[in-house]
Amino acid sequence: MGQNSSQGGKMTTPVRVIVIGAGNRGNNYSHYASIHPERVKVVGVADPRKFARTKLQQQHKVVDENIFEDWPSVIEREKFADAVLICTPDRLHKEPAVAFAQKGYHILLEKPMATTAEDCRAIVEACTQSGVILSVGHVLRYDPLIHMIKELIDAGVIGDVMHIQHFEPVGFYHFAHSFVRGNWRNEAESSFSLLAKSCHDIDLIHHWAGAHRCLKVSSFGSVSHFGKKHKPTGAGDRCLDCAIEKDCPYSARKIYLDRVKQGHTGWPVSVICQSSDPDIESVTEALKTGPYGRCVYECDNDVCSNQVVNMEFEGGLTAAFSMVAFTEEICNRKTTIYGSKGELSYDSREIRVFDFLTQRSTTHMPRNDAPKHFGINGHGGADYHLMDAFISAVANNDPSLIRSGPEETLQSHLLVFEAERSRLESKVVYCGNIGQSWKTEKTLT
Repeated sequence: MGQNSSQGGKMTTPVRVIVIGAGNRGNNYSHYASIHPERVKVVGVADPRKFARTKLQQQHKVVDENIFEDWPSVIEREKFADAVLICTPDRLHKEPAVAFAQKGYHILLEKPMATTAEDCRAIVEACTQSGVILSVGHVLRYDPLIHMIKELIDAGVIGDVMHIQHFEPVGFYHFAHSFVRGNWRNEAESSFSLLAKSCHDIDLIHHWAGAHRCLKVSSFGSVSHFGKKHKPTGAGDRCLDCAIEKDCPYSARKIYLDRVKQGHTGWPVSVICQSSDPDIESVTEALKTGPYGRCVYECDNDVCSNQVVNMEFEGGLTAAFSMVAFTEEICNRKTTIYGSKGELSYDSREIRVFDFLTQRSTTHMPRNDAPKHFGINGHGGADYHLMDAFISAVANNDPSLIRSGPEETLQSHLLVFEAERSRLESKVVYCGNIGQSWKTEKTLT
């Protein structure tokens, strides 16, 4: 395969990719091929849902023989692509990742890497032993603003980092969609919310901390509000049949049906219809019979709706993270990093640095050349930049272009698992070196 890179190298042939999982993320990532057909070509699709795989097949003109109902069928074939985009449900990451690595495919793996520490380690080991590139979908690492935060820290503009305060507002209807009614509502079917939603954020804190190793972590959180005991009097089991629906901010009619009536067919509306494109009729039927039409107080959700994580790193650096479901803003993170020489603040729109010596503020706005409306709102064009970096890395056989590679991603995932263990066991977790057992001590009181 010849070089083909917007980050260096001369284009010759497109990188060939297979999409494993043709849902929302598979569609988002593969859309890069529609924008840059000279750089990447989708040559295969695997998904058990006929509508999903056929839709992606038609978008990318994939031949019938390369359309599969499951990923093992792809493995059985001789290798016919350079890379795979693994966008399967969280609990179905480890087996295909290991299998495709052993087959010699480079891998873009949607986050989280896997749902257990053991599975994460197995993926990293398989990719390392097979010599393939692994990029994990920590898309925020590729957000130009967030990347600039790291550059400013490394340049010493705020001196030594003393404390990191990071906040993720999930958004009231986003949480109801994904974590009460949707695919990530139940830990047994997916994963806990700190891993599913906020492994991005713990990864960023770990990244900003640099060479400072995390020494200990504690966490608190719970399932709040979304349960039977909070169901309003007179509420129905489904929003379309509910007498008080008009007074409920979590109404499925408001979140989905009213949106499609206004011509909005993207996320979250695009997710709820399994066998057709969303329109008034298909959305209405989905709300009558499917999971997204259920009352938010009558679902089988068991994942945290708010959670805090506190961390202490080497050198006295501390960090605090909060994830909250009940917010106006949707995933527009806010961060303040306190240093010995200044303070850096970030609001998902710009970076402001206050210098203690001059007592002046400087605003930073990096260039972002990602196409508008590519990927998910709240990701700042990062979905595009992640794909751009992955394709460049594969085309040039240069793993250094990956900002979310195997080892550092494994370390930040281990930190997530230990934070959740702290929450469940009400104990401070003392962190060992990567690969060693982490130990738990001191019951929190």
